[in-house]
Amino acid sequence: MKSSAQVVVVGGGVVGASVLYHLTEMGWTDVVLVERKELTAGSTWHAAGGMHTLNGDPNVAKLQQYTVGLYREIEQRSGQNCGIHMSGGLTLAGDRERLDWLRMAQARGRYLGMEMEIISAAEARRMFPLLEEQYFIGALFDRAEGHVDPTGVTRAYAACARQAGAEIYQHTWVSDLRQRPDGTWDVVTDAGEIHAEHIVNAGGLWAREVGRMVGLELPVLAMEHMYLITEDMPEVAEYNAATGNDLPMAMDFDGELYIRQEGGAMLLGTYEQACVPWSPRQTPWTFDQQLLTPDLDRIAPSLEIAFKHYPALASVGIKKVINGPFTFAPDGNPLVGPVPGVRNCWVACAVMAGFSQGGGVGLTLARWMVDGDPGEDIWAMDVARFGNWASLAYTNAKVRENYSRRFRITFPNEELPAGRPLHTTPVYDRLTAHNAVWGAGFGLEHPLWFQRPGEEPREDVTFRRSNAFPVVAEECTTVRERVGLTECSNFAKYRVTGAGSADWLQRLFTNKLPRPGRINLTAALNPGGHIVGEFSVARVGTDDFFLFGSQIAEAHHSRWFGSHLADGVRFDVLALSLVGLSLAGPGARDVLQSVTDTSLATEDYPFMTFRRIDVGMIPAYVGRMTYTGDLGYEIWVAPEYQRALFDLLWQAGEPYGIGLFGFRALMSLRMEKMFGTWAREYRPIYTPVQARMHRSLKLDHDFIGRAAVEAELARGPARTLGYFDITPDPAEPADVVGDEPIWHDGAVVGWVTSGAYAHYSRRSLAFGYVPSELAVPGTMFEVEIIGQRRPARLLPEPVLDPAGHRMRA
Repeated sequence: MKSSAQVVVVGGGVVGASVLYHLTEMGWTDVVLVERKELTAGSTWHAAGGMHTLNGDPNVAKLQQYTVGLYREIEQRSGQNCGIHMSGGLTLAGDRERLDWLRMAQARGRYLGMEMEIISAAEARRMFPLLEEQYFIGALFDRAEGHVDPTGVTRAYAACARQAGAEIYQHTWVSDLRQRPDGTWDVVTDAGEIHAEHIVNAGGLWAREVGRMVGLELPVLAMEHMYLITEDMPEVAEYNAATGNDLPMAMDFDGELYIRQEGGAMLLGTYEQACVPWSPRQTPWTFDQQLLTPDLDRIAPSLEIAFKHYPALASVGIKKVINGPFTFAPDGNPLVGPVPGVRNCWVACAVMAGFSQGGGVGLTLARWMVDGDPGEDIWAMDVARFGNWASLAYTNAKVRENYSRRFRITFPNEELPAGRPLHTTPVYDRLTAHNAVWGAGFGLEHPLWFQRPGEEPREDVTFRRSNAFPVVAEECTTVRERVGLTECSNFAKYRVTGAGSADWLQRLFTNKLPRPGRINLTAALNPGGHIVGEFSVARVGTDDFFLFGSQIAEAHHSRWFGSHLADGVRFDVLALSLVGLSLAGPGARDVLQSVTDTSLATEDYPFMTFRRIDVGMIPAYVGRMTYTGDLGYEIWVAPEYQRALFDLLWQAGEPYGIGLFGFRALMSLRMEKMFGTWAREYRPIYTPVQARMHRSLKLDHDFIGRAAVEAELARGPARTLGYFDITPDPAEPADVVGDEPIWHDGAVVGWVTSGAYAHYSRRSLAFGYVPSELAVPGTMFEVEIIGQRRPARLLPEPVLDPAGHRMRA
């Protein structure tokens, strides 16, 4: 065994083998994989091996598309049979909502080059004659689906990696991981130690245990999962003989089932409601290529539906029942990337759909390690999307919820209840008393909208406009015409102090730093000129700054700042040690002025001012800005003052017609002001030039990514962020959700990033990226919303107050 290596990958399932292979493809060949038993000995060997490209996140779907396309290549290069069966796949819909979801999935796939087709139930039956047509109204057919041999695929990855120089040590147990002061690692095994520059936790069922070796509690839980294989069926043989093909795979929403051909038989699996976690606290090291005791009673409700939907199954015998554990993260997506706060430590785990996603996970992690960037938009898989609130108990609750909803629709306005409320601010009870309808982001409860008094604070889930629509309209009117109050604690907050802080931040940010007492907006870029983050920077002293950013990216951005930290600079994540309330609207100044002695007149407290003042008896930092685009203030206080601040502002605002507004209204208001947002308009696949962030770009100083920005400015961006006015269907109006394709002259030319109905301006608006040569104001496009292509006109400026007079008043 080698005594040193550039990378040690811990875990020999399909994901670990993929990471090893892709590292060698990127040129890192001094790499080893260490496996406690044999390759595939965890959950890989008993997987059903299905592969598909369909995913609710188009960026994950793109990586699944890559994975599916990779198998032929590694099979040819390795000489290892991967058992590839490209039979195509049907996703079946039994009602209108599910068919709408499929139309949206088909639309998302268009700009990724996926060829998926909506077909009738009758066409689905012709393709898959086992199904009973009466239970379905349509289906989505995708040719790029099928199944593979799990062991064959894993061995093919391993063989290709070995050909490039990688080494694999089986029957070698990693018992400890110890980091040296220089950031390198000693990998302790029962066969000796390996000194490694990097370690990768691809531990699968043991990912938690490997994480604990470095003091990390990963949000991962294994669930028992059952599928069965029938006896050989004459119907299968007849279909094979008549067509010369395997039956396509099928996913059945109503039955929460998947079904495919297995030899001359059928394989049937289910994600049952009565789901059971496996080893919820610790995975036993003695577990080795074992299965769990089947429990057909637990999946009996799903089997009953299966026998109705596919009647031939009811009379055929069961040859085998497989019950094995698979790992999940709380939201069902993998955990990939560098571990925040731990140098040279990487994870690639919780890859539940290993044969759909394993190739993409290996590719992006290898790129991230070698190039410092994953090369794709993998926000949905980044391990940094969870904070320390994702405890063992939280993970257990959310994984069980996610598993039981595997084949259920999560609507764009749906908030799932498991693990909530967990993280709340001091005014949670105040806002609940005002009939708040709650959402959660990065674990924190925040008000979405406020139901009318006496009515149940509940939102009807839908792809169209919900019962919140008229209430949110009233909230928007309150802000635009009087004064609105909302909580703004759901920003990420950081404080940067220490000698040299200003110089350090200036090298990271695209905009010049503000003067003391002022705020400005800026971007942070990677060396390739892509957007790492977008922040408000408030300066309170020469080397004393508050930074405000997107809360869901708190761990993501903290990891980035930490990786660039300079000597003498202190970077603190404030989290809920600083909480806030925001006043917005033409009456905002009058309300706040009535409870402070500090003059808020524009000449004394102009737009983008940030100062420490007293509000009543409460010490506060007050910034004159809001995301609504109106006159407004963000008021930041220590948590022990927030309840008193709320009561003070609410009482002071009553003469001015104050009202509460929530996140939905805020998103409506920001759209009519043409304000972009992180994770939608601003993501690591976009550049500030493409995103039209020119006001935050100042080329009078050096910053990370500046050379790339200058080069793009010189040649012009290939694509540009557009702002669209959409004409909804008058019969059934629906607004964009995000990721809808944008059409021009009969072709898909771009995609929507986000949008909303702008209630005060009475327009359905959207942002989206299109080729720069088409980004001409007045140009007509179409946006595909739930299967309908609706007219969309490119706008030159915000639909409300384009000069910004309201917020500067």
